Amino acid sequence: MEQSQTAQPLEPSAALMAALERLLRPLVRLLLENRVSYPVLATVLKQLFVEVAAEDFKLEDKRVTTSRLSLLTGIHRREVNRQRQEASRRPKGAPTSISMGSQIVTLWTTEPRWLDETGAPRPLARISENDDEASFEELVASTSRDIHPRSVLDEWIRLGVVQLDDEDRVHLQRAAFVPARGFEEKAFFLGRNVADHLSAASENLMSDEPSFLERSVHYDSLPAESLESLREWIRTTGEDALARVNARARSILESAAEREHGRRVNFGVFFYESEAKEDTSDREKVD
Repeated sequence: MEQSQTAQPLEPSAALMAALERLLRPLVRLLLENRVSYPVLATVLKQLFVEVAAEDFKLEDKRVTTSRLSLLTGIHRREVNRQRQEASRRPKGAPTSISMGSQIVTLWTTEPRWLDETGAPRPLARISENDDEASFEELVASTSRDIHPRSVLDEWIRLGVVQLDDEDRVHLQRAAFVPARGFEEKAFFLGRNVADHLSAASENLMSDEPSFLERSVHYDSLPAESLESLREWIRTTGEDALARVNARARSILESAAEREHGRRVNFGVFFYESEAKEDTSDREKVD
């Protein structure tokens, strides 16, 4: 009688493991900076392995069993059960300041009433003196009557989203809700934007025909003295692109007959610089 042999796990791709090490390095640095130890990260990873296996690796017309999840993840069945029971108690969703803030800024950057003659978000009087004057108070009220405009203003000033001038006018600092300060708010955008960027790159890696735009322009060694003007140009160009996409998406949303079964979309541009390595060259690269 022939003895059965236990199937050996496939060795992961060396190229994939090298990419994994590279993309995790800045995350590990961030965790260490914020005193998040390896055991804490290991706990989060264990939760995610079970959650992703249960949600994304279902078999058609079959119940997701603990045994299958244990086989897929390499996590003991007892621990899989515990993780599944705790999953419903984990907090999810964006901080209120972000979900509300994004709606308000979208109006401020797309609706004619809140734009100046060039199409840019106009400075708004904090409180309108007459019905014809567009004000920050009116802008907030048009989104929700459940929150006081002064509370929004105070929070946005703290986050660096707006500034108040000597004439009591409110100036939007960016064409999107991107807090300059506020750890919880910035942490949310870190999770959402980097996750979506990585999701697009992962889908492209696993497909023969790339599905998503995921490109960058890369130089190995630009003169440091040239970067100040380049940074400003990239910031302006990037924010202009975001504003145009925002306006186009909002017009599509407003003309859509059905909204219940829509698709979530995230578009972004990024810029990063660091010290050049010794073995780099001046060659331009488009990735």
